[in-house]
Amino acid sequence: MVKSWNERLNTPGINGVKPTPRTIGDVVEGQPMLVPTARQVDDFIRSIPNGVEMDVRALRTALAIERWAQVTCPVTIGYHLRTVAEAANEDLERGMELSAIAPFWRVLDTNAPTTKKLSFGAEFVAAQRKREGLKP
Repeated sequence: MVKSWNERLNTPGINGVKPTPRTIGDVVEGQPMLVPTARQVDDFIRSIPNGVEMDVRALRTALAIERWAQVTCPVTIGYHLRTVAEAANEDLERGMELSAIAPFWRVLDTNAPTTKKLSFGAEFVAAQRKREGLKP
């Protein structure tokens, strides 16, 4: 049976800091790289204040610094951002208040590749960003 997004969010993963296996984009082989869990990404996003946006690159940098690494795995962060957003949507569908979910729209804008993959579309992201005074 397929796991719900919340089950994926709360599944303990293998995380930690390890040497980057190869150069990918802005990640250079050998750099200490954080491989975060989905829960760590969710917790960090919840710490971003209302009305403040942070792009994915800045999120990766901040997570790395917080965990004593130089970079955060770009592939893992993409997976986890979707998990955080989809789990938040599940929570809303179950009746949870907007203020109780992870404000993933502070990281994902309407043009982010991850936003385009969301099962509930970009309209929700656009509405929440507008509500907080963030650019679409």
